[in-house]
Amino acid sequence: MPASSQVQSQLESAIESNILLGKYRLVRLLGCGSSAKVYEAQNLLAGQNVAIKSFNKYLVAKKDLFNHIKREAAILRRLRHPNIIRIHEVLASRTKIHFVLDLAMGGDLFSRIASFGRLTEHLSRRYFRQLISAVAYGHSHGIFHRDLKLENLLLDENCDLKLCDFGLAAAPDKNPVDGLFHTLCGTPAYVAPEILTQKGYRPAVADIWSCGVVLFALNAGYLPFNDTNIATLYRKIYRGEYRCPKWTSPNLKHLIGRLLDTNPDTRITVNEIFRDPWVAERIEAGEWAAMEILPEDGKVSSKAEELEVEDRELNAFDIIGLASGLDLSGLIGEMVERERFVISEVPEAVLRRVEEIGSGKGLVVKRKGKKGSAGMAVRGQNGDLVVGVEVYRLNRELTVVEVERGGAGKGSEMWAGEFWRTTPPPATFR
Repeated sequence: MPASSQVQSQLESAIESNILLGKYRLVRLLGCGSSAKVYEAQNLLAGQNVAIKSFNKYLVAKKDLFNHIKREAAILRRLRHPNIIRIHEVLASRTKIHFVLDLAMGGDLFSRIASFGRLTEHLSRRYFRQLISAVAYGHSHGIFHRDLKLENLLLDENCDLKLCDFGLAAAPDKNPVDGLFHTLCGTPAYVAPEILTQKGYRPAVADIWSCGVVLFALNAGYLPFNDTNIATLYRKIYRGEYRCPKWTSPNLKHLIGRLLDTNPDTRITVNEIFRDPWVAERIEAGEWAAMEILPEDGKVSSKAEELEVEDRELNAFDIIGLASGLDLSGLIGEMVERERFVISEVPEAVLRRVEEIGSGKGLVVKRKGKKGSAGMAVRGQNGDLVVGVEVYRLNRELTVVEVERGGAGKGSEMWAGEFWRTTPPPATFR
């Protein structure tokens, strides 16, 4: 076997044997970022293929990205739109945090254009409608993406657009009173000119500018503002210096001009985009129904308040699920002296099982309790602690369990063996 084929075979074997947390088999690496890798994976229970975005905990801590990751998880859990990537669950190991997401087999639009060139006007219109629909839906819920670009627009198996990567997004609880943001974020070629002034910007209006850059690129096959010198690039953006290619239709050229208006006060709004002749051309009733349009006054709907309320419980879960030292591998790996996990079971059922197993092994079991929690101490005949358990009710469906192990031997056997034989592995963290 040639050396290259042998290396390829070894890589494939390594991937096939890479079972993530006993639930997902990693199939192949789809892409790498500065702090995350994305894999195609198969759910071993459901047989469904998904995408897994894995963050390295060391890099997350080093770059102080924990809040970004937690915010992205919270946002994705609340946004349900056909053109926004869906998150299925958040997992983690001792060294990684994993987002389990929809798998978009078609890759991203940047790669599509880089490989095959510009899109037809008809296809550009289709993807732009889907993009604006997703962006308008997010805005109506108080969510502003702030990093709209071709690389963050994926295609699924039906060639429908899926907006992803909300790591830089702003959520309702972070919106300033005056509505102006001052954080310089986004990708240079897509950033709105008002962001460059550092005098404050409205993120909804800045998102519209980025949508204009995307539309220009879909039609032209290249970006409207591009230069190897960042200062020159920003100067072009600030002045709005671009030129549409000759094949651009008059209606499309007019729309791009409204989108790439350097004055944020006169830039086209989401509602005006939906009514634009080029966007509305040959649109079907089903497409209109899928779009969410903001009120005429442009104010965020009460859904933003709903999102904020819902996030209170979500944040509590995410703090548990994304805590440092998280280990969602159940009890597959090495046991730790103290661990916490979330389980879909009521507290009394957890304690009852511990009591039954402990008593059955001739150990001394004693219940204990304090405000907001209940617990149990399991000791040997000599009085030494074998295992201590405390349970906290998180919500109607989930219970937080904290386990303290006093030693090996019977304690390890009871907890790692007997207890989980009738219970699925939990979401564990230390």
